[in-house]
Amino acid sequence: LSHGRHDDAPGGAHTLMHKDEVAGKAEQAKGKLKQKIGEFTQDPHLVEEGLDDQAAGAVKEDVGTVKRKVADAADKVADAVRRN
Repeated sequence: LSHGRHDDAPGGAHTLMHKDEVAGKAEQAKGKLKQKIGEFTQDPHLVEEGLDDQAAGAVKEDVGTVKRKVADAADKVADAVRRN
């Protein structure tokens, strides 16, 4: 297992989500919940906090996606070098 890849996966390597992608999605979900609770309770501070959490989570998810793609590319280069 290297950089979240399963080399024994059918049809070649299968890439798993990076831990930052998972954390970002969780933070977005938490923010959405805060936003909805804030709307229900008419608490504008909680709505804003929820929106901020969603934005931060989206950034974290994007960073994780970039990290995963860089690791995948590095693995492909390493595989190509090993074959030659």
